[in-house]
This record gives sequence, structure tokens and C-alpha cells, in this order.
Amino acid sequence: MNILIVSDAWHPQVNGVVRTIGTVRAELEAMGHSVEVIGPDRFRTLPMPTYPEIRLAVGAKRRLWAMIDGMRPDCIHIATEGPLGFAARSYCLKHGKPFTTAYHTRFPEYVRDRAPIPLALSYAVVRRFHKPSSAVMVATQTIEDALKGRGFTNIRRWTRGVDTELFHPRDKGFLDLPRPVSMYVGRVAVEKNLEDFLRLDLPGTKVVVGDGPAREELQRKYPGVHWVGAKHGEELAKHYAAADVFVFPSRTDTFGLVLLEALASGVPVAAYPVPGPLDVVDGSGAGCLDVDLKRAVEGALAIPAQTCRDYALGYSWRRSAEQFLSNLRPFT
Repeated sequence: MNILIVSDAWHPQVNGVVRTIGTVRAELEAMGHSVEVIGPDRFRTLPMPTYPEIRLAVGAKRRLWAMIDGMRPDCIHIATEGPLGFAARSYCLKHGKPFTTAYHTRFPEYVRDRAPIPLALSYAVVRRFHKPSSAVMVATQTIEDALKGRGFTNIRRWTRGVDTELFHPRDKGFLDLPRPVSMYVGRVAVEKNLEDFLRLDLPGTKVVVGDGPAREELQRKYPGVHWVGAKHGEELAKHYAAADVFVFPSRTDTFGLVLLEALASGVPVAAYPVPGPLDVVDGSGAGCLDVDLKRAVEGALAIPAQTCRDYALGYSWRRSAEQFLSNLRPFT
């Protein structure tokens, strides 16, 4: 099948949406399907307000429509509610083509963190975007329940996976720092609620792996934290495995791929009992969820590495790709 994915999040961006699409694309191609991704890298872009690392396509509608016509896809999946997502949505509605969408990000909450826009208004826009979709793909039951409570319909599950060959337990001597090492991996941005981690009074060393618009300010404010910047591939995997506990302070993620990457590396998770951690970690024995993040860290440090690794082995990218494929709506 010839599958087209349109996404406002794509390389060179580094985030969970990009990793998910890229990995599922590779799995689908290994299954014999053809997958094309149209992202902002093919268009003129401008930096996203308050988040210049993310580039948004501008004036892309006419060219995007021509590209879709030329590709002659069998089905279209729209991954994001950005300029390209809206342009692809309008193409499908204009030409009577079914399409699927995904709810990767709690966009209304992200907007609220950056601007005084009521949640109800943002959710009304996002709900309108997804309403014509044949299937709104979400990663967890918690997010599905939350969206249904806000009037969303046609929701289908699309779980996530982890590369257990890349992410696995390794020698913790890779980081020669006072122990225990409490680590965060991800974007350094306001919506990640990172300061809840940074201001904790913890023994040992705090390490932040990642970059983003808030890094410069937070690095000045917390000079005692070990800031290493964004890491990829083997270097990223070595950082994960060198940690003693993975701290996830976000309250707005819909899943959190980093949770699985840490667990596959044999590192227990400490997080709040909110969507994402509740779905991935709660009841697994591989992490500790608590409204008191320090207490969660203390509890997680007692969890054996093998418990974390064994749990992560149950998540497969092939299963994720098969779910995605079953949710698609071919044109004929």
C-alpha cells in the first residue's frame, strides 16, 4: 500500500512525534509498504513563536496539494494540527478523500502554558480539526478517556514501542559523577515542567540531556545541574544507562517515549501520577508515581534494573506499526 503521512513535526526536529513516525515508517517499509512523509523541510518555513527550534511551513497549501496529486497515495494520515496538517485536511475534504489523524500532543495545554488562551477555546479548535477524521489515533486509554470527555469521537488506539537493541543496560561508569544520578531526557521547554525536577533537594547529581528554548535560562538558574545538551543514537543510549533513576516531571505528555527508553536501559522511572506515566508505568513495578516527585525518586531508586528491562521488552514497534496500519482508511 502507498501510504502518505503529513506532519508538521519532522526532521531535523528531535522529539517523540518525529521518532514515532520515523520508526513506524521503517517498520511499515519492512512489511512491504511504501511510506512517504511530507514535513516542513520541503517548504519555506518560519520559526514557531516562543519556540524557534521548531520551523513551521508557510504558504504551503497549493504546493502540498500538487505533491499529494503527484504521489497518488492509497491513504493519507495527518499527524499534527499545524499548517501542513490543516492544508492536508482541506485537500482531503475538498476531494472527498478519507483520512486519519493522530493526537500526539496535548496542544491546548501547551498553548495555555505560553499564552492566556482558555483551554475550552483551544480544545474547540482541535476538536474541529479531528472531527472529519476516520480514526483519531491516541497512544493510551487515559488520553482516549480525556478526549471522549471533551466530545471527540472515532478514537482508535495506536501504542508505542522501544528499540531494545539500542537501549539496554550498560556500564554506569560512562558518567563519572557523584551518585545517585537522577536524569531527565527530553525537550527543555516550559511545557515539560522541568523546574519541578531541577529544584528538588536530591543527593548525588542531576543530569539534563536535551535542548530547547528554556535551556539558557534554566542553566543560568541551576548551575549545579549537569547539562549535556541533545544526544542521539549510541551516545544517548549510554547516557540513559548511566543513570540511577529517570525523572519525568511533565504533566502534559500523551505518552512519553523517553519512559520506555529509560526502562529498556534498566533505569527506573519517577514521575507524577498523570496521563502518560499512569499508562506506561503504573502497576508495572518498574517505576514510582507520586504527587511528591522527591518521594517518587526515592522510591524508584530501590527498583532493580532487571525489573525495568523485563517490562520494557513487552513493547514492540512492530505491534505499533500493525496497529497504525489497521487504523488507516484506504481510498477504495
